Amino acid sequence: MTILLEFREKLKIFYSKHDMYIRPFIKCIVTFITLTTINANIGFMTRLTNPVLVIMVALASTFLPFNAVLVLAAIFMVAHFYAASLPVALVALAIILLMFLLYYRFSPKESYLVLLTPIGFMLKIPFILPLLGGLLGTPLSAFPIAFGVILYYLMYSVKQNASVINNSEASNMLQTYTYLIDNILNNKEMLVCILAFTVTILVVYLIRRLSIDYSWSIAIVLGAITNLLIMLVCDYMLNISYNILWLIIGICISVGLAFCVKFMAFHVDYTRTEHVQFEDDEYYYYVKAIPKISITSREKKVKRINPQKKMTKRTSLSLTEEIDLENELKDLK
Repeated sequence: MTILLEFREKLKIFYSKHDMYIRPFIKCIVTFITLTTINANIGFMTRLTNPVLVIMVALASTFLPFNAVLVLAAIFMVAHFYAASLPVALVALAIILLMFLLYYRFSPKESYLVLLTPIGFMLKIPFILPLLGGLLGTPLSAFPIAFGVILYYLMYSVKQNASVINNSEASNMLQTYTYLIDNILNNKEMLVCILAFTVTILVVYLIRRLSIDYSWSIAIVLGAITNLLIMLVCDYMLNISYNILWLIIGICISVGLAFCVKFMAFHVDYTRTEHVQFEDDEYYYYVKAIPKISITSREKKVKRINPQKKMTKRTSLSLTEEIDLENELKDLK
């Protein structure tokens, strides 16, 4: 544990010293992964799938805020949908604009959740997102995560029905609109994910705010169990064919990652909890104080040992005189 605490402190020191370089680097990596994910799922416009273009856009995103990265991802999506079909592009543009309006109204500072949600689905661990939203955010984190779920299933629906969409003629544009909207609104898996993630965020947020010992750990475990139970119940009631094994494995991995985040963001010593009481003219205050666990990184100190100096002739003479003086004093006594 001491080694982990030292690593955390060194990581914090390193980040505080180089944050002006680390933040743009992280933004560049997230942008690259997001655009690559979009190209891999709906790569209808071949020009946008050029790796050089993706790298250039990712490098340019280092000078932009995270919300601008979300706009770039939306532009890529709409462009790919336009290459597939004009009705698809219009429906996608309407959905994205509606989500942007709601997103900037409720939680404009959590754009990273919108970007990370489709990536989480690609990696088979989307369950980490509601846990992070409940631990580090507020109940309003459910909005960007829900938007990320909708974007992922929009890409998935277009990819699965690409043959039908590409064969649709101009005279059947209305039928294409209806078909695409029905596939989105009647997607049971998407609705179940939104429901499960929203409830999980609320459970995790409410429990980790309680004044009880190990509240964050309890919140992570109960949040994961809540997510799993909701999806299993909906799988049974709505006849959704979830892969139960991968569902459990994904939740277990998400719980492990959530505990890593907890270690970095909230690591306290409950054995040294103190209860403090004080008052002023109007109120009595009862405060529960829990000290954070921190450790200073050990610094290596090199002790230099100077070589022994040779005794000079003058020094040896002075030592002889001192010895003779001490002997004379003894004789006088």
